[in-house]
Amino acid sequence: MKLPNGYGGVIKLSGKRRRPYAARITAGWETDAYGRTKQKFQIIGYAETKEEALSILADYNHNPIDLNVYKLTFKDVYNRWSSEKYPTISESNISCYKAAYNLCSSIDNYIFMDLRLDDLQRIVDTCGKNYPSLRKLKVLFNQIFEYGMKHELCLKDYSEYVDITKYKDKNPNQTKRNKFTKEEINRIWQGADDPKYQIILMLIYSGVRVSELLDLKKEDVHLKEQYFEIKQSKTESGLRKVPIADKTLPFFTEWYNSNSDCDYLVHTNDGHHLNYRNYYKSYFTPIMIKLRINGTPHCCRHTCISMLAKADVNQTLIKLIVGHSGAMSLTEKVYTHLDIKELVEAINKI
Repeated sequence: MKLPNGYGGVIKLSGKRRRPYAARITAGWETDAYGRTKQKFQIIGYAETKEEALSILADYNHNPIDLNVYKLTFKDVYNRWSSEKYPTISESNISCYKAAYNLCSSIDNYIFMDLRLDDLQRIVDTCGKNYPSLRKLKVLFNQIFEYGMKHELCLKDYSEYVDITKYKDKNPNQTKRNKFTKEEINRIWQGADDPKYQIILMLIYSGVRVSELLDLKKEDVHLKEQYFEIKQSKTESGLRKVPIADKTLPFFTEWYNSNSDCDYLVHTNDGHHLNYRNYYKSYFTPIMIKLRINGTPHCCRHTCISMLAKADVNQTLIKLIVGHSGAMSLTEKVYTHLDIKELVEAINKI
């Protein structure tokens, strides 16, 4: 079937190619040294079959895109997206996105418009990362393609079809996230004079995510009223007021009064912001090895939730304290403005 004038066309490229069919459109005209005028073509996509290439052509004609878009690489689009995204999120989240992006070096210079599911899936299948890292990678793909669709930089979001579920039970580095036992908590308490041990106890007796504590600024800590505010979180319910238990109040006070030049409550010895990777490798892991405890920072949060439940603390109060992302009932939402004293009383039960 002959295509309409100005519609574009499909050609089959020579050689052995995974996607030998190319959809192309006229990108202008040029005159050679002999005065002959010839068309300039722009490839808008490659396909395994002629039918798929015609589909790409149809999508383009239904929604034409600026030809300059066909020059943008995956790296170009990542840079555009990150320049908008990174100023709005925490440093720990930025680190996660950057780590995921580092896995994509093989497609850095691919034309973004030409990327297909196979290209994205190949990174997942060959990067050798465990399931938690693959989840972050897929989130990055989702974010970049959502940005691409929003700004008309691609015709289809292939990221939604990326499959990581087959690796869910094949995580060789997975650490089971158990709660700490009473005996393990007692061992941590024995080192409570050390600020590094204090951080673990602050996590256990508040239930906050480690990133929430590391990103906490002194201006959001209210020692007299005995609470602090989480103003950056991965979920809406994570934005909350967290009570400070009586037993950890001295630790919060000590960190608050240390290094007046640093804005962050928890910081490095030289007064800089402590990021997750630094904290995990230099602070948390050495203590776990020394005490012979098999756990992750998330175990602190799980331990807090378990202790609150064991102390018969109301489930609504538990959700408010730890900022659970699970949906609250209408009745529970009525109590979201509970007095901070009630939250302190609840956390003091553990």
